[in-house]
Amino acid sequence: YRSRKRSSKVERAPAAMMNADMDAVEAENQVELEEKTRLINQVLELQHTLEDLSARVDAVKEENLKLKSENQVLGQYIENLMSASSVFQTTDTKSKRK
Repeated sequence: YRSRKRSSKVERAPAAMMNADMDAVEAENQVELEEKTRLINQVLELQHTLEDLSARVDAVKEENLKLKSENQVLGQYIENLMSASSVFQTTDTKSKRK
């Protein structure tokens, strides 16, 4: 009977150690899972930020092209006005003197 009691105590000790080891592994897994979740959320946030910035860059490019086109039209208009006006026409001083 004594030997049975000892063996049951001996059997309990490894079981308790296994439970403690399993608890430690579970806790470590939980920490790793939380870290992975945090990193995934951070990556998703950065992806959304990148998408927003890309959209803003595209909008600025479009606006820039539109403004360039408008500037060309205005430049041509001003050039036409200047060429139509006698005030801005060049004079050849040599031909006037002769």
